Amino acid sequence: MLIITIKQGKEKSLLARQPWIYASAVERVDGKPAERMKQGATALVRSSSGKFLARAAHAPKSQIQARVWTFDEAQPVDHALIKRRVKAAIQKRVAAAKGKRVGVTKRLPLVIGDEDELSGLLVDWYGDQKGYLICEFQSAGVDAWKVAIVQALIAETGCPNVYETADELIRKGEGLPFNYGVLAGDEPPDDLL
Repeated sequence: MLIITIKQGKEKSLLARQPWIYASAVERVDGKPAERMKQGATALVRSSSGKFLARAAHAPKSQIQARVWTFDEAQPVDHALIKRRVKAAIQKRVAAAKGKRVGVTKRLPLVIGDEDELSGLLVDWYGDQKGYLICEFQSAGVDAWKVAIVQALIAETGCPNVYETADELIRKGEGLPFNYGVLAGDEPPDDLL
């Protein structure tokens, strides 16, 4: 198991439910060598005294070394958690936009990163079920769960067209390769990208 130990006195932000853990706050990362270098691996986060603080996605090459998935020790980080969070984000945004969306070029933000407890994930929906979902996976954690996220997006929206776009500098800073392209269905028209 991957364990991130926070330096004494640096756990205050986590106790205040701040989801980002900066490299400067990390005392050490314990686990198998391959696990410690795996982008997006789920880690147990502990205080210097060994107290549970969170479960987080580890990004060993980033200044934001981990992003919290949950502050609940009993809550596992699994497909069900990812699907619940995607579903909740979509339901919230679709309900707020009732009657305001018209046409294929009208953008509806569906997932807004930390606000939806999916740190680093941005998803915009253009059009309706025949439209396009444009995603940015800006952190190692959501990148590691990309398949589950795409499946949940398609299931919740009925839109089969999912495209990944990316900011090269953000992904480089996170230690991720620069990726973009079709994840499911068809490529969107150029004016949406």
